[in-house]
Amino acid sequence: MGELPLDINIQEPRWDQSTFLGRARHFFTVTDPRNLLLSGAQLEASRNIVRNYRAGVVTPGLTEDQLWRAKYAYDSAFHPDTGEKVVLIGRMSAQVPVNMTITGCMLTFYRKTPTVVFWQWVNQSFNAVVNYSNRSGDAPISVGQLGTAYVSATTGAVATALGLKSLTKHLPALVGRFVPFAAVAAANCINTPLMRQRELQVGIPVTDEESQRLGHSVAAAKQGIFQVVISRICMAVPAMAIPPVIMDTLEKKDFLKRRPWLGAPLQVGLVGFCLVFATPLCCALFPQRSSLHVSRLEPELRARIHEQNPDIEVVYYNKGL
Repeated sequence: MGELPLDINIQEPRWDQSTFLGRARHFFTVTDPRNLLLSGAQLEASRNIVRNYRAGVVTPGLTEDQLWRAKYAYDSAFHPDTGEKVVLIGRMSAQVPVNMTITGCMLTFYRKTPTVVFWQWVNQSFNAVVNYSNRSGDAPISVGQLGTAYVSATTGAVATALGLKSLTKHLPALVGRFVPFAAVAAANCINTPLMRQRELQVGIPVTDEESQRLGHSVAAAKQGIFQVVISRICMAVPAMAIPPVIMDTLEKKDFLKRRPWLGAPLQVGLVGFCLVFATPLCCALFPQRSSLHVSRLEPELRARIHEQNPDIEVVYYNKGL
């Protein structure tokens, strides 16, 4: 067997990102919880393989499948723009195991105010870590900005949950079960833009088709954040809409009435099953490397691009996750 050729484009995902199916296959790999089991040494080895290959150095005996496995292991743990290792619970591969636990508990303990407050706080704390870890671009964000965004998002989520809880107390029990979803949807609209506010201030990097940086754009940041918010809300729909209906039916049966302690683990399991599919499929709604027509950019950036290369009509950017 000869040496692996250097023309494999590992700058891009393995599957065609212009189709939903290709993006879905990509994100099923990215969000695979088994990536969390990779040791520091395995991640470092994967990073070395990827960096060496990009520099034109092929690790002896390396196959194409091994190269792609290394690329996805590397991508699962390191930020694409900064190159920093992402904290464990901030990685997309942690979405299913962490979210199934938090969401299951939010759906189980929705009746009492203290538990509503606690689990909404836990959820927004987790979301804050995920939003920061998967932000677009490499612009730094201060501790003060992070703190303001975190407090604002958490307060908004808790206030929404408590407000809806009080409005639905006289409605059927099934309606009350959907309060956590409404609070999560509202909080996503608050948390994501706030945790990524730096991008809305200075913009995110935009590139040409060859990944050459052209400048920073706030317009691209707005579009990217909007796409992420839509994906996050859609991601929550199956996990927070299907289990409440099932549990409302099961809790009326003698089986669960005799074994009430089974309610929480059963709810968590149902949420986990939904998230295994909803997480990658909703991440795939929009391309990770999104595009924007030059005409929609800021006038200064548009003029600079036209001056340097008048043939460019579309720019590209990392929308974040």
